[in-house]
Amino acid sequence: MIASGRPAISTFERYLSVWVALCIVAGIALGAAIPGAFAAIAAAEVAHVNLPVALLIWLMIIPMLLKIDFGALGQVRQHLRGVGVTLFINWAVKPFSMALLGTVFIGWLFRPLLPAGQIDSYIAGLILLAAAPCTAMVFVWSNLCEGEPHYTLSQVALNDVIMVFAFAPLVGLLLGVASITVPWNTLLLSVLLYIVVPVIIAQTVRHTQLCSGGQPALDRLLKALGPVSLVALLATLVLLFGFQGEAILGQPLIILLLAVPILIQIYFNAGLAYWLSRRFGVAWCVAAPAALIGASNFFELAVAAAISLFGLQSGAALATVVGVLVEVPVMLSVVAIVKRTRGWYERAAMVG
Repeated sequence: MIASGRPAISTFERYLSVWVALCIVAGIALGAAIPGAFAAIAAAEVAHVNLPVALLIWLMIIPMLLKIDFGALGQVRQHLRGVGVTLFINWAVKPFSMALLGTVFIGWLFRPLLPAGQIDSYIAGLILLAAAPCTAMVFVWSNLCEGEPHYTLSQVALNDVIMVFAFAPLVGLLLGVASITVPWNTLLLSVLLYIVVPVIIAQTVRHTQLCSGGQPALDRLLKALGPVSLVALLATLVLLFGFQGEAILGQPLIILLLAVPILIQIYFNAGLAYWLSRRFGVAWCVAAPAALIGASNFFELAVAAAISLFGLQSGAALATVVGVLVEVPVMLSVVAIVKRTRGWYERAAMVG
């Protein structure tokens, strides 16, 4: 999968939610069978950072960031209206809508059905999930809906730059609004560890590969590292569910309830981005990926930040994992919707 091409979704990626479900089962079973091993992993911490999980997170994130070409930022001006719509959704709508949905559903409607001590943590996890736009799978979604690849690349590069500076303040603001204590030192450390450092490493490796062997060398490296990223994600999930197993077995309804606000926010933000694109006369080949980028989440970062801020056994970590579980099938459905409505979109644009 490369940033500048039109990648196809692999069978493994298409059934990612199936593998996530299997990891749930495996994690719960292993957590019950070998609790001592999981306790040892949980104890391997330095400055609130769990070292085994941090390593897995780096293995997840760095291969994805290798695909980003920050040189593409110069192409932003070619699709200003589409970029404007997506920036508005990603940074002014999605995090705030998720905070509202989390408060309404988890903090109010579903409160009697959830562990009282984890309510705030669940809401915090949902906020972390929505606070950063996806940087990797959106290339796949854009390809599947025949989106404009240069727009997708430049939009993702721009979002990554913004994320370095905006993620911590945005999360801090929303957690504060939700009356959740913000551990600022840990939050800033998470940004450094899981955004700044991986970006520097990835761009250094990318530059080295391009200088030594050109695009073919980079493509070979990306192909080799692709499975590493997904395997690291699944291994992290096994650890998380190993720690969460007792709570989940006690209340299996938790996962379903946490999925409700996530589903609503994905469809709401995708629909709003698609509608705004039409209102502003954005070409369909840009509007389609704009809807997908507007709706998708950087769940790898969310999982890492939730673990750092609230711990492996927290409701926040579980909420971000539920985001992983639902994202792939839901985003595939959004792809199908925008493709099936292309005729309506283009007719409406001509009439407008």
